[in-house]
Amino acid sequence: MSVVFNSECILCHLRRNVETARRLGTEEQATAFTRELLKMYLSAPEGVGSPWFGPRTTDLLHEMYGLDLDRYRKEKEESNRFVLARLDQIRSRVEAAEDPVYAGLQFSVLGNYIDFSALQDEIDFDRLDEMLTEGEKLELDRENYVSLCAELEAGKELLYLTDNAGEIGFDRVLAEQIHKKYPHVNITFCVRGAPALNDATREDAELVGIPFRVIDNGNRIAGTQIDLLGREAKEALDRADVILAKGQGNIETMYGCGYNVYYAFLVKCPRFIQVFDKPKFTPMLLKERK
Repeated sequence: MSVVFNSECILCHLRRNVETARRLGTEEQATAFTRELLKMYLSAPEGVGSPWFGPRTTDLLHEMYGLDLDRYRKEKEESNRFVLARLDQIRSRVEAAEDPVYAGLQFSVLGNYIDFSALQDEIDFDRLDEMLTEGEKLELDRENYVSLCAELEAGKELLYLTDNAGEIGFDRVLAEQIHKKYPHVNITFCVRGAPALNDATREDAELVGIPFRVIDNGNRIAGTQIDLLGREAKEALDRADVILAKGQGNIETMYGCGYNVYYAFLVKCPRFIQVFDKPKFTPMLLKERK
């Protein structure tokens, strides 16, 4: 029930985290850290996705180097500020569109660019500004979009699984348009239960002014690991008629789960390029059930 952590993921995860370790200490320490990562890979359960390793890697960096458990706090604050400064303008453009829900989805998917874990030093807010100027040109799967709208029309409960800080502001704009078009649908936002890379938590949801019910997944995994969800999140998942899951972390942990999920994200890493046979930064709207 996931995009399984494979050799491509191991190489990527190892490289990124060993490079971090080398910046923090000596080569001897980095070697010891690498050995612990290798033990982690060997002891992992079969079939897990990359997000499963996140809390364990964060704990290891904290234990061996004293790195803050909320190590992306600065980046999250910067991301939220960036989005809040543009929120009114983006909302106006979305509301002026021929189909405000589709336009909201376009900007929500563009917001998935704000991923300091997957993209690291590639993140460039000037580039994102350029991308946003042409947000209405973003192409998403029309068949899946029509299906999503039909299911929102027929349903009563939407569970919105968020991804990154900052990005959650664009999610707010989309959810507002869904609420306007389908006022009978109850919308629940689900964030992470504690700091998980640069993913959104309750603090970020409050900061960007999410006007809907907000719950959390009950853990520090940067995704939706169903067997580890807190009770509130699992009940919301089971109750939802439609689930909108943002970002790679959610699809890595849920793909193939059987729930009625629509996945919205940008392709950002070699594993996703491999799985979906799409170039980097391709916008995606996938449907779990066919």
